[in-house]
Amino acid sequence: MRFVALCDLFLHSILTIAGYSTTRKMALIPSQILRVAILLSYFSIICNYKAIDMPAHQTYGGSWKFLTFIDLVIQAVFFGVCVLTDLSSLLTKGAASMEQERQLQKLIGLRDWMMAVLAFPVGVFVVTMFWTLYLYDRDLVYPRLLDSFIPQWLNHGMHTTVLPFVIIEMRTTHHQYPSRLCGLLAVCSFALGYVLWMCWVHSVTGFWVYPLLEHIGPWARLVFFSGLTALISLYYILGEVLNSYIWDSRSKCV
Repeated sequence: MRFVALCDLFLHSILTIAGYSTTRKMALIPSQILRVAILLSYFSIICNYKAIDMPAHQTYGGSWKFLTFIDLVIQAVFFGVCVLTDLSSLLTKGAASMEQERQLQKLIGLRDWMMAVLAFPVGVFVVTMFWTLYLYDRDLVYPRLLDSFIPQWLNHGMHTTVLPFVIIEMRTTHHQYPSRLCGLLAVCSFALGYVLWMCWVHSVTGFWVYPLLEHIGPWARLVFFSGLTALISLYYILGEVLNSYIWDSRSKCV
């Protein structure tokens, strides 16, 4: 649990900078405003990325070949659901009918499921895998040629800020996780779906989405894909443990 405690300290530090108090429900910047700001930032990042005239955007699959872009869409949709949940909660506060309350609970359930299965594990996976491979050998994942197309601020918007954004959301809002079996099945299904998508793109174009895959053999790719599926599953469990640790600790302090 020492690692989890260190993670929580990291979350606390981020939220202190953001103006959020972990000992009070009041915040200098309300979580609802933070979600709107994060959602707008994702819209800006996606629009700027799509506006770039890169050769890879013109080939089969377009931007959807890249997990980074898929993750950006996931994060934008997730925070869009969060903002919609906040608005629905505000509009029905104190005067909600049974039907409105039922619809609100469905929206909250969708928000929590997306956080558990997609936003946290996929977001953390993209950030950690990108920077690990980038520091080892950037040409395996982000060739220097891309520097002439993608400015540094946009690169960090796609591969860095995802992590603090999703951590802020976890720390400010309690999310109800599904059962571990259902959650892991959903995460593994997503990972398998993306692997099959990459294989299909390769079968059509003759090229792998990421240069790294060009340098390893078929069996090594199988091991690599299996390892990535295991890693994203581990991130799901990490998110579940962190969510439980954060909100169990806060409930004990109340």
